[in-house]
Amino acid sequence: MSLIRCKDLKLEYEKNVVLKGIDFEVSSGDYLCVVGENGSGKSTLMKAILGLIQPAGGTIEFGDGLHRNEIGYLPQQTAVQKNFPATVREVVMSGCLNRRGLRPFYSSHDKEEAYKNMKLLDIDLHAGESYRGLSGGQQQRVLLARALCATSKLLLLDEPVTGLDPIVTREMYSVIADLNKKNGITVIMISHDIEAAAEYASHILHLHNYQLFFGSKEDYVRSNAGRQFLGQDITDEIPRGDFYG
Repeated sequence: MSLIRCKDLKLEYEKNVVLKGIDFEVSSGDYLCVVGENGSGKSTLMKAILGLIQPAGGTIEFGDGLHRNEIGYLPQQTAVQKNFPATVREVVMSGCLNRRGLRPFYSSHDKEEAYKNMKLLDIDLHAGESYRGLSGGQQQRVLLARALCATSKLLLLDEPVTGLDPIVTREMYSVIADLNKKNGITVIMISHDIEAAAEYASHILHLHNYQLFFGSKEDYVRSNAGRQFLGQDITDEIPRGDFYG
């Protein structure tokens, strides 16, 4: 059964059409990579899934018992966030806020979840340290642990390796793949790294202000869109179309 299904989705920003004609679904256990050029609507789609913007047309449906407050989200970091004055434990624990409801304090279960996720991502020994004193790769692990405190079902990751060096990038991709395969967590990840997407993802959604491709990664690498995005020599070009009509 699908966790998320988008039907003929249309999204606007300040009355300009950003995305239209979006039809795809994500099932439990999938690893969907959302790719496309800058400005193609990737982050806008993620905001719509999170309920931060409302569709101008079409629908976003949730199934298999998934609710929006059970989605773990790892956004792109800003310079201010990188210098956030809190301990690692405090940052990770904040992932429990959505499901804490009206309770004024963290429960023992919240604290156990935070420790479990810190240990899972190998940052438990840094629990009492300052978040802003960590390396970029360690900070991303902290934020991923925070996202895991919000969910056991679905992670939304927006460019989770931006600014990381190649070795740390590879480690982060491996961690995300393990969460998907070994822990059974469904992943939707925005990425500019199409080679990594082709290696790790089970499905690809390619956006170009409309839906250029959705399907398995095997079909994607054989498609014109995939071959062009991967830098292979083809005769057919990506159709441009009229996105704002």
